[in-house]
Amino acid sequence: MTLSVVIPLYNEEENIQLLHERLRNALDPLAQEYEILFVDDGSTDRSLSLLEKIQADDKRVIVLSLRRNFGQTAAFAAGFDFARGDVVVTMDGDLQNDPTDIPKLLEMIKDNDLVSGWRKQRKDPFFTRRLPSIIANWLISKVTGVKLHDYGCSLKAYRREVIKNLKLYGEMHRFIPAVASWYGVRVAEVETVHHPRLHGKSKYGISRTIKVVLDLITVKFLQSFSTKPIQFFGPVGLLIGFLGFLILLYLTIDKLFFGNPIGGRPLILLGALLIIVGIQLIGMGLLGEMLVRVYHESQRKPIYVMKKILGPESK
Repeated sequence: MTLSVVIPLYNEEENIQLLHERLRNALDPLAQEYEILFVDDGSTDRSLSLLEKIQADDKRVIVLSLRRNFGQTAAFAAGFDFARGDVVVTMDGDLQNDPTDIPKLLEMIKDNDLVSGWRKQRKDPFFTRRLPSIIANWLISKVTGVKLHDYGCSLKAYRREVIKNLKLYGEMHRFIPAVASWYGVRVAEVETVHHPRLHGKSKYGISRTIKVVLDLITVKFLQSFSTKPIQFFGPVGLLIGFLGFLILLYLTIDKLFFGNPIGGRPLILLGALLIIVGIQLIGMGLLGEMLVRVYHESQRKPIYVMKKILGPESK
């Protein structure tokens, strides 16, 4: 299998038939073996029954039906688990991504490991969709160091070895380029066509921005400190504890040399609290180190990713 196309769907009954036709029109001229994986994410409309009819007529279609709505990240993960292609392309099922852009992604991935679409001329409302997306893309690029214009574009192409090493959860699908950067993958970006939504309702809302921010914090922590948590908690704990020590030292000097009473002063409570919090943070770092050690040793999880092996051992 050369190519797998993974498409999560949730209540897209008005778009499914046309989406399948456009995919066939874009993929058939490629003259290569491909499969289309539709992942029904617990739809409550006729989406699943329509997909079953399509699959009965087109054996290159695979339908994965989830028991309930688990979210887009879980749907992508299911598609990745069942994809057999050397290259995996993902896209939305609302007809806003254009299947005719797939050959462009396939051409670019010959020299890269991950190609991300860029909806430069995005056809969405500005204040409710585009403005939050602009802010989120800038923030993600700054925090992760992987600079992309459009993290939220679902139209992406991955080499098989990239997605097979990823474990997705939360809203992490949009952070795949940042997470994959840990493996040293080559990431490229290409402009893609974006159409306005004609049928159905968008599943995105302003509330997802909060989830994105929280997941961004998780990604940054895992990216930088997943194998060395003491280096994250330790400096913060030392700083806070040192500030508490300075406050108590100041109060001690004030009491011993100037005779000022310190028992009822709020500073003594603040100093003691800072020292306690500092000790707790350092303790959290040490506990994190122990958990990381146990996890890696019990799971035999490597702390590196091998690109290739040259020599007799490679046989």
